[in-house]
Amino acid sequence: MSDARTPIYDVIDERFRTERCIYGDDRLETLYDGGRWSEGPLYFPAGRFLIWSDIPNDRMMRWDETTGVVGVFRSPAGHPNGNTLDAQGRLITCEQGNRRVTRTEHDGSVTVLADRFGGKRLNSPNDAVVHSDGSIYFSDPDFGITTDYEGHRAESEIGAPNVYRIDPVTADVRLVADGFAGPNGLVFSADERRLYVSDTRANHVRVFDVRADGTLSEGEVFVECRAGDGRFDNIRFDDAGRLWVAAMADGVHCYAPDGTLIGRIRTPEPVANITFGGAKRNRMFIAANNALYSLVSAVTGLSRLPGR
Repeated sequence: MSDARTPIYDVIDERFRTERCIYGDDRLETLYDGGRWSEGPLYFPAGRFLIWSDIPNDRMMRWDETTGVVGVFRSPAGHPNGNTLDAQGRLITCEQGNRRVTRTEHDGSVTVLADRFGGKRLNSPNDAVVHSDGSIYFSDPDFGITTDYEGHRAESEIGAPNVYRIDPVTADVRLVADGFAGPNGLVFSADERRLYVSDTRANHVRVFDVRADGTLSEGEVFVECRAGDGRFDNIRFDDAGRLWVAAMADGVHCYAPDGTLIGRIRTPEPVANITFGGAKRNRMFIAANNALYSLVSAVTGLSRLPGR
């Protein structure tokens, strides 16, 4: 392993300091640096390991926390992107290349959860989040069909990038939000009353009220990425209600619950995805361009469901 020592914290608002967001490691630890475009880190507490996606190389990687050993978890893997766990501890994966959302069962078999909407093939599912009622919400931009680099070049059958919900009982796929340029990361608030969705091409995060039947409100912009500060990708909450955003070229942004940008974690290369893990959920894993980094801090990730 090697250490990427510069840059690290950028205090924009004093809350970033007073709320102890800068306490902990003063450098990023490099866990692996042999990828092409790293995405979808997901920590498995029971096994003390982390998996992540290396999209152009069409594989999922595995890092063992106890030994530091890195190996291939699955290949080929359908040019995978986002990963999460359901309440039973099963792996949910957005496969860009295969244009589907899948679940890996405890015996290792793979179940297709969604690959079509209204009889038409999905574009390229990007990220997913599981509600406590068992429903799965996922984003479906066209990132995996625009070129052959992260999937397979093709025309969109649906014709638009949207967010969908998979019903936990009927398995029906329902459109719950549209009007996006490039929907990407998703995360629920701690009480599940709101769903936050980043739009990479619009460069903002929208927030939606979650209704009792699982549908969403019209939504509104929660935060916007300032000009020159990168592009929004994946998003995560900590247990204090702060929103952490992978902002690609600019590193990881931290927003207070009121939507104020209070600080950044600077990274040596573009960042696509983040997650919290480790025994205390205070280890941030950062999937960047070629590498997987980690940072142990005083910030604790929101623990609402396994893997989130």
